[in-house]
Amino acid sequence: MTKEGTQMNDLEIVDELKTAHDKIITEIGKVIVGQKKVINELLIGLLSRGHCLLIGVPGLAKTLLISTLANVLNLKFNRIQFTPDLMPSDITGTELIEDDMTTGRKSFKFVKGPVFANIILADEINRTPPKTQAALLQAMQEHEVTAAGETYRLEEPFFVLATQNPIEQEGTYPLPEAQLDRFMFNLWVDYPSSEEEEMIVKSTTSAYLPKLEVILDKEEILQLQDLVRRVPVSDNVVNYAVNLVRKTRPNYDGAPNYIQDWISWGAGPRASQYLILGAKTRCILEGRPTPEIDDIHAVAKPVLRHRLVTNFNAEADGVTTVDIIEKLIENSK
Repeated sequence: MTKEGTQMNDLEIVDELKTAHDKIITEIGKVIVGQKKVINELLIGLLSRGHCLLIGVPGLAKTLLISTLANVLNLKFNRIQFTPDLMPSDITGTELIEDDMTTGRKSFKFVKGPVFANIILADEINRTPPKTQAALLQAMQEHEVTAAGETYRLEEPFFVLATQNPIEQEGTYPLPEAQLDRFMFNLWVDYPSSEEEEMIVKSTTSAYLPKLEVILDKEEILQLQDLVRRVPVSDNVVNYAVNLVRKTRPNYDGAPNYIQDWISWGAGPRASQYLILGAKTRCILEGRPTPEIDDIHAVAKPVLRHRLVTNFNAEADGVTTVDIIEKLIENSK
C-alpha cells in the first residue's frame, strides 16, 4: 500500500485496513447473508498466517463463503473434496513420464496438485485416512511440498480452511490432537436467524447475480501479514494471554479446581502465540494500533476450543470446552 508514490507508515496502513475491512464485509454480504463473526475470524486467521477449521452442518454455505472471500481478495482458490480413497499425491501433485520430442528420451515431470493455490478448502478433512491428512498438514506447516526428493515452495499467501460435519461421524478419521493444534482457529458456523434465512431464500431463488469488487490483492495481503508481526503488544497483555493458557493445564499449580476436575490435557504454547497474533490482527482490523485484553477474550474461544481435552467428569457433568473457556475468562477478569 503506497500513498502518492511514497511508502506509507504503519499507522496509515492501519487506517486504510479498517476501511478495506468494512468494504470486504460489505462485498461478502452481497453473497453471504449474516455470518459476520465467522467472516471476521477468517480474515484474522488469514492475516495472522494461520489456518482455520470450520465445523458446521451441510448447507450453511461454507464453500460459498470461502470462494467469495477468495474473489474479494483476488486470490487463487481450490476446493479439495476429501474421500476415503483420496491419496496424498491427489493433493500435493504427482510425477508423470513425459516424452522429450527433441531427444526421444523419457523424463519425469512434476504436475502440481490442487494444494498449489492461495486459499485451499479441504472439504470434510476427517473423511480421508491419516496418511492423506498428513500430506495436507505438512504443507500447512512448512508451506512446501516434497516429491521425489524435490522441494516445491507454495505460493504466498497460503491459507487452508478445513471443514468437518459435526453430525455424521461413522466412517471418519478424526484428526488427532497434534494435528488439530496446527489450526489457529476452530470456527463454528451456526444456523442463520429466521430473518436471515428468509433473505437467503429470496436472494438464492431469484435471478439476482451480485457483482463483486476486489478490495485487496495478493501483495497487499502479504504486506498486511508483515504489519501484524510489527504491531506492538504491552507486557500485561502478553502475561494475561500466557497465564490464561497455563491455567488450562491441570498439572499447573495455578490451575483452578474445575480445570483439574474436567480437563485431561490443556493447551500448549502455540495457543499463547495464536492468542497474541489473533489479538494483534483484530485490533488493526478495527483501526487500533495495539491490542487490549478484550481482544484476547474475543479470540479465546476459537483458539482454545480444539486444544482442550476434556475427561469423563466433564462429559458426565454436561460441560463443554466452550463452557470451560467462558468460566476461565470470567474468573480472569
